[in-house]
Amino acid sequence: MRKKLLSMLAMALAASFLAGVKAPPVTAAASDPYTYKNVQIAGGGFVPGIVFNQTQKDLIYARTDIGGAYRWNQSTQTWTPLLDWVGYANWGLNGVVSLATDAVDPNKVYAAAGMYTNSWDPNNGAILRSSDKGATWQTTALPFKLGGNMPGRGMGERLAIDPNRNSVLYFGAPSGNGLWRSTDSGVTWAKVANFPNPGNYIQSPGDAYLGDNQGVVWVTFDKRTGTSGNATQTIYVGVADKANTVYRTTNGGSTWERVAGQPTGYIAHKGVLDTTNGYLYIATSDTGGPYDGAKGDVWRYATATGAWTQISPIPSSSADDYFGYSGLTVDRQHPGTLMVATQISWWPDVIFFRSTDSGATWTRVWDFTSYPNRSFRYKMDISASPWLTFGGNPSPPEVTPKLGWMTESLEIDPFSSDRMMYGTGATLYGTTDLTKWDAGTQFTIKPMAAGLEETAVLDLVSPPSGAPLVSALGDIGGFRHDDLTRVPSMMFTQPAFTSTTSLDYAETNPSVMVRSGNFTDSDRPNDSHVAFSTDGGANWFQGTEPGGVNSGGTVAANADGTRFVWAPGDSGLQVVYSAGYGTTWTQAGGVPVNAVIESDRVNKNKFYAFSAGGFYVSTNGGAAFTKTAATGLPTTGSVHFKALPGAEGDVWLAGGTSGLWHSTNSGASFTKVSGPTEANNIGFGKAASGRTYQALYLIGMVDGVHGVYRSDDTGVTWVRINDAAHQYGNFGEALTGDPRIYGRVYIGTNGRGVIYGDRTGGSTTPDTTAPSRPGTPAASSITSTGATLSWTASTDNIGVSGYDVYREAGTTDVKVGTASSASFALTGLSASTSYTFYVVARDAAGNSSTASSPVTFSTTSGGGSGGGGCAAVYKVTNSWQGGFQADVAVTNAGTAAITGWTVKWTFANGQTISQLWGGVLTQSGADVTVRNASYNGNLGAGASTSFGFGASWTTANAVPASVTCTAS
Repeated sequence: MRKKLLSMLAMALAASFLAGVKAPPVTAAASDPYTYKNVQIAGGGFVPGIVFNQTQKDLIYARTDIGGAYRWNQSTQTWTPLLDWVGYANWGLNGVVSLATDAVDPNKVYAAAGMYTNSWDPNNGAILRSSDKGATWQTTALPFKLGGNMPGRGMGERLAIDPNRNSVLYFGAPSGNGLWRSTDSGVTWAKVANFPNPGNYIQSPGDAYLGDNQGVVWVTFDKRTGTSGNATQTIYVGVADKANTVYRTTNGGSTWERVAGQPTGYIAHKGVLDTTNGYLYIATSDTGGPYDGAKGDVWRYATATGAWTQISPIPSSSADDYFGYSGLTVDRQHPGTLMVATQISWWPDVIFFRSTDSGATWTRVWDFTSYPNRSFRYKMDISASPWLTFGGNPSPPEVTPKLGWMTESLEIDPFSSDRMMYGTGATLYGTTDLTKWDAGTQFTIKPMAAGLEETAVLDLVSPPSGAPLVSALGDIGGFRHDDLTRVPSMMFTQPAFTSTTSLDYAETNPSVMVRSGNFTDSDRPNDSHVAFSTDGGANWFQGTEPGGVNSGGTVAANADGTRFVWAPGDSGLQVVYSAGYGTTWTQAGGVPVNAVIESDRVNKNKFYAFSAGGFYVSTNGGAAFTKTAATGLPTTGSVHFKALPGAEGDVWLAGGTSGLWHSTNSGASFTKVSGPTEANNIGFGKAASGRTYQALYLIGMVDGVHGVYRSDDTGVTWVRINDAAHQYGNFGEALTGDPRIYGRVYIGTNGRGVIYGDRTGGSTTPDTTAPSRPGTPAASSITSTGATLSWTASTDNIGVSGYDVYREAGTTDVKVGTASSASFALTGLSASTSYTFYVVARDAAGNSSTASSPVTFSTTSGGGSGGGGCAAVYKVTNSWQGGFQADVAVTNAGTAAITGWTVKWTFANGQTISQLWGGVLTQSGADVTVRNASYNGNLGAGASTSFGFGASWTTANAVPASVTCTAS
């Protein structure tokens, strides 16, 4: 049974479930079912956390900073993505700052999600919870933001489950928000008011990205201090405070204290407990990472005696210490064996240290012999991802591929001393013969990133011949993809860009390509930010560049590949053009700096530009541009436009919230396309059978639903081709169809790699099957102005795309909002008012379910006396013929502590309770009274507890109309 302990409930609650069927009309685009897969790259981004379940073999999770979370599939040796349902409106949930897997119930997994603590992410963070290993999720919003892609994201884990009483979780928050606790398996959360230190480490005060307090950074339970079903008493907590980095409770959180004698001067990135030998290990660094760290130490704390011992492989006092420490792990099969990684040793490589005597002595994964030569205890096999050499050929002591960098997570499998995994800034590596280290022979490290696709995609092209796809990527440049199902052998080189920002090919001569991009100029002062290929992207050579270029911007090739126009990304730099492969560049006239550049796909002399609402055209190969008379185009925001292959002057412009625009006269005028109310990107692909105009692909909003759409009739009608399970967060910076395969679409995501979709069938018959009826909503967290509704999700033959939430209002019910998952937060309600709500599910084809049964509740009166008070909510958790199980959550809704509570209700249908736990029962006929048990009557302000019961019923099982709670 899963218990729900709901905090901050109303002081007065009346709930009833009323019969009724409603079906408000909903109109949406039709759908066409698709299958989506990743174009294989394998890795491509930072993996800050790897978490092994401690009781179920081979249950492993990985978290990423912008690409969601994954679960390991042992049979296929691949990772399964778990958060592809995250949509465009809540994209920040793909930044996973912490993850916890339940040792008591391995089906349960939790994720703390939210990408930025600053204004870049518009939403607060959330705790996600799953009871089926991440196949489905429920969400609890937090009252603050989280930083899955912020400094300090490799420290942790911040989220931890009590190994004895798994309904208890703790979470260390950033931004000075302190330590938080849940006592109902993550459903509700409350701040631990008596935890003394919210952290104070800020890397760069005032900086938009580096200026946040990195907060409370890890939680570690000492399982020895609890028993099954009873809360663990000793808990260690790491804080980003160089003077006070480790705290402890020895009484289950009643009080907290700074651990005496602890080291100062550094931040404990990790706190790992060896319960066999009684040691807490911490790995410290002088910054929060993950990009930096110049000093640090490793310490061992004896939990029985309180003695601290410095066990640093290279102590911070040594001149040889130019790094901190972070990745830290204990071999659970041999607890005296531990490993730690440097944080951060960019040169010549990361260092792993290994001890088999609890840190008394260490060996290194590599050693200097006679400088610059090194000896290695490992060998690397990157045949699964050969691009990991990055095309480098460094001089000793550096080698390629590198062992790693940003190694914040280094984990030995608790069931196998031979398996170890670790994350880097580019991939996830691992080994299955680690103990060869101790035997004096080399162990083998391989990429273990199959299925884990984490690239940020900046541009995509699918030319009519040659490779089906060429990608422009952040951090790893990009690839020519000759086979979508195989990892490419090498990224773009000569020159190698850190990030390729723009990519194009010559439409009538597609072997000619051009790309522009970014890199650190001081690293390669002789390289250019623009490059060319004459063999379809297999090989590249660089051109020259104008002075002052440091950013790639956008670049375009004309139709036959003889001229190029480039708008560098540096502020104030002029647009330039080249006749030939960038041998020389000449300033273009009449076009604003930093404009977005594209080419006509038929006329070799015609280029287009867009800037701040103005559309510009050149008819002389980019030498001069003229602003057209087009009006109404968006003046702000991100705009993507493209010219259609095969039709001169045919231009489509995706204008964000201003919608989709179309021109057939080279931009002299544009017509706004009816249908899409938001257009984030547009692409083209092979026309449908019987059609001559290419298929259009749109990422945007049609009929109120954001998604991926295709039009086979020049934008007159649209079909949705993704569903609620395939939303990929903040996607769409890159989008194209395939000119050779009808229906195929390539989608660039921001952290989930390149996705390609194919139709699953040839039928064009619209889907007419409606989703199943949603479950009756339950109201919780009721206040004077709001409440949270949650319900059992609907099912659908294609997939549920969302829910519409309605308030009953006489003859015309009011739609109050939409939800992408089976919960919705109500706001703006009036105090002391009764409300009735119901929900309707819809699918991507626009089919609507029968309305759910309604829920009625009353908001609280507001105000309050400032003293103690309590509230209760009644929830049927399971039901069968003649019997049911229910749960009642009790919350102190006042501002003062209470010492006891009494809950009362009256059954309407003669139900009889047969067993009750968590309270003291009195039932007289239909009247039920439950008083607190001896252990759960004391509740601080905002604290919660619960009781549950089993009961019988005969003809019906209505929820009590009124459930009251009285505090004592």
